[in-house]
Amino acid sequence: MRGGRKGARAAAAGLTLLVAVSTPALAQDPEIDSSTWTAEMVPVDPLASPAPFGPGEHLVYKVKVGIMNAGYGYMSVLGTEDIRDNPSYRVTMGISGGIGPLRVDDEYLSWMDVSTFQSWRYIRDVDQVGYEARRHYEFYPERMTWERQDVEESGPLGSALPMDEIAFIYFIRAMSLEVGKSYTISRYFKDDGNPVVIEVLRKDRREVDGEMHNTIVVRPIINTSGLFSEGGNAELHFTDDERRLLVYMKSNIPKFPGSLTLSLQTIQEGFPLNPESRARALEARQVRIQEGGSGH
Repeated sequence: MRGGRKGARAAAAGLTLLVAVSTPALAQDPEIDSSTWTAEMVPVDPLASPAPFGPGEHLVYKVKVGIMNAGYGYMSVLGTEDIRDNPSYRVTMGISGGIGPLRVDDEYLSWMDVSTFQSWRYIRDVDQVGYEARRHYEFYPERMTWERQDVEESGPLGSALPMDEIAFIYFIRAMSLEVGKSYTISRYFKDDGNPVVIEVLRKDRREVDGEMHNTIVVRPIINTSGLFSEGGNAELHFTDDERRLLVYMKSNIPKFPGSLTLSLQTIQEGFPLNPESRARALEARQVRIQEGGSGH
């Protein structure tokens, strides 16, 4: 993007990095309906690391820019898949919305190792204002290189346990977060994005869609452009419980009036692979049902 369109593209890019804006259906896999997942469909894996998420999780969001509605989003754990014999979560985010002529229709897919959370594959399919691009990355830590499959391009990995932006969100959910602490993690797949800093700012209470949540507020900073850049001042509100659901996010958009906000609308819980995580999740879900909630 050049000249006067540069600001428009920057604003559109600000709408795309973190969440998916679309209908609640899992359009990437029509055969998968998250509402029909059961524990029996997702075998436990004793080699999987403890995690609060698992296959079947589907979170739907409302997105605003300033006071204006900009669309609806989702984050989904579509299932597991072996990438070069490495069992991996397949997770997705996408976006389809905007304001006036600033429209976006993006999709992000990440394949994260169930034990290390490292990325083995990352696909970005971006359709923004005057800009379309598809990038397909494969990561080869055994030879410390990344390769793009859509073009003949490769480069050095920034870590032997590389992660993309999407994987980082799930990785944060699995962390032990202590208020007032900053965590420095040099695991971004491109070296110029390191180190990634995770600041745990405070505990808070956040009402979304008429429901009050106790939250723990985190600011991730990656040395790249986008919502997690230092100037974006992003704040991610995760539930302060065993689920660590992202219920609210706010970030500044470069050269665009108003902040981008993301509010959770509906929850379909998944089934963690780690046996202890699965047991805690099912126990907590049963308690919520007994207390009169939906379990979601």
